[in-house]
Amino acid sequence: MHPWIVEHELAVRLGAFAGALIIMALWEVVASVRPLRAAKGRRWLANLALVALDTLLLRWLFPAAAVGMAWTAAQQQWGLFNRLAWPALLELVLAVVLLDLAIYLQHVLFHILPPLRRFHMVHHADLDFDVTTGLRFHPVEILISMLWKLAVVAAVGPSLAAVLIFEVILNAMAMFNHANVHLPDAAERWLRWLVVTPDMHRVHHSVRLEELNSNFGFNLPWWDRLLGTYRAQPRGGHLQMTIGMQAFQQPRVQTLGWMLTLPFTSAASGGWQTDREEPHP
Repeated sequence: MHPWIVEHELAVRLGAFAGALIIMALWEVVASVRPLRAAKGRRWLANLALVALDTLLLRWLFPAAAVGMAWTAAQQQWGLFNRLAWPALLELVLAVVLLDLAIYLQHVLFHILPPLRRFHMVHHADLDFDVTTGLRFHPVEILISMLWKLAVVAAVGPSLAAVLIFEVILNAMAMFNHANVHLPDAAERWLRWLVVTPDMHRVHHSVRLEELNSNFGFNLPWWDRLLGTYRAQPRGGHLQMTIGMQAFQQPRVQTLGWMLTLPFTSAASGGWQTDREEPHP
């Protein structure tokens, strides 16, 4: 099983990525919840170009990615699960949960630490909130995230299957919970106890400071609830809330060049939301 996972990891991830993107894009076409502020074609072209650049850079620098680190950790007996004899299914579930906690903590750090925040601004500066927002990350943030993930995999020692399953879930859930859709109220009320829903994560993309610094989870909602960062709804409602960052509400934020250069400009030093008043769109 291990050689098969190593050999087919990229194909599995790309197939899952394409499937999730198509499903969520079609869902948005038939049941979008918020009108878009920016031209969709131009936005999508820039956001998808950024994720293509991220993918090429990652594959060049880390051809084996996190699955490769899991293989190395298994060979060297690194990490918690490589030193414990637990049932395989239990180990897989616990590994996925621990990896999800690590991604939650990483996300919090990208909000707290100013040098990391400069790069994370690119994700939050999107003027709209849809499936491609879940793919919009600066290449430097992607590289830092991968280094963090490799360190966590080495420390936890998950199986190759657990890492691949987690990567597929994380990618698909990032597109799901950034989708411009709304679940039926009953489904929303129960589902957000199990996974991060679009309504739950949309709060995190508000220009309001107290909402921006809430709902950090991508997969599991438990960390926000347990660690005090959960916010049920935006103060102004989902249709009235302003998406993005207060300092960056101009059309240029939708261009690839602007996204790549923002962290290195003086605007990034003061771009993070600093007051609690919502701007007029």
